[in-house]
Parts: sequence; structure tokens; C-alpha cells
Amino acid sequence: MDHLLYIDPGSGSYLVQVIIGAVLGIIMFFKNIKLYILTLFKRSPKKPKDE
Repeated sequence: MDHLLYIDPGSGSYLVQVIIGAVLGIIMFFKNIKLYILTLFKRSPKKPKDE
């Protein structure tokens, strides 16, 4: 059973990169959704009429 607990450094560093990339991807995905929803409710400034 001891041989199943070993992760070589190459595979371990790749696994860490995949986990960090997935977490950052999820954060950016929800940040973009939040910004899109906020822009829907945000009022654009009214332009003064030049007459």
C-alpha cells in the first residue's frame, strides 16, 4: 500500500499547476458574470443637451 502514496515531483508540480489554473479560471469566470450584471443595473450618465 506504500507505493500508492508516492507522487513524483514532475506529476506533483503539474497537479499543483492544474489546481491553481482551475481555481483562477473559476474566479475570473464569476468575476466576469458579476461585472456584466453590475453593468446592467448601472445608469449611464446623461449627456447635456447643446442647444
